[in-house]
Amino acid sequence: MKQRADAPDGFFEAEAAGLAWLAEAEAVGGVRVARVLEVAPGRIAVERIAHSRPDAAAAASFGRALARTHSAGAVAFGAPPDGWSGPLFIGRLPQPAAHERTWGVFYARDRVARFLEPAHRAGNLSTKEIDVVERACALIATGVFDDDEPPARLHGDLWNGNVLWSPAGAVLIDPAAHGGHRETDLAMLELFGCPHLGLVIDAYQSEHALRPGREERVPVHQLHPLAVHAVGHGRAYGVALVDAARRTLALA
Repeated sequence: MKQRADAPDGFFEAEAAGLAWLAEAEAVGGVRVARVLEVAPGRIAVERIAHSRPDAAAAASFGRALARTHSAGAVAFGAPPDGWSGPLFIGRLPQPAAHERTWGVFYARDRVARFLEPAHRAGNLSTKEIDVVERACALIATGVFDDDEPPARLHGDLWNGNVLWSPAGAVLIDPAAHGGHRETDLAMLELFGCPHLGLVIDAYQSEHALRPGREERVPVHQLHPLAVHAVGHGRAYGVALVDAARRTLALA
């Protein structure tokens, strides 16, 4: 059970909608998702997941299943879970929905740039540093990193703490689910660590290969989680955000 007396309207309901949307992909072999037992204003209860140590087989199974979850798709880049018209959040921070036909415009505007001013107010990003990140956002918005892939069904907050390892394999919790690019979830796993990450990615690629150059594009897709963390988790994330922005600009 998670409870928050000051939760904004729709806070836990958005989480429940995201979990339900991701769980739909289980029918096509997607990653298992923790079941919601109860949701109400200010609280959510999900099933208890037994803990197990992840091994190579579990990591490979997770990689293949994650590819299938992503392939379940979304109606647009930035789209909320099907049937959900309320607010979206990542952690405690609100973030907008969108219905864009191209990824770069949505990602630059709604997943990176919108967190820069809050990070500046928190003292974790200087005015000059904002300029660097904004230039990276402008580059992304041109579509230079866009491809022919349709919107993927993203977990959206896929750091290691939101991947639970049960005796039956990986289980997802606490999403910021939306339509996005497949590489964004993988880049977040890489940013914050994941057991047997190489095996996860190799198995993912065997199920649904990514276009060449994924490793070089990792900084592009890490801009979102770094911008989010620069708002409330310290100056080090502001520094890392600017470094990722510079590496993004270097790809042009």
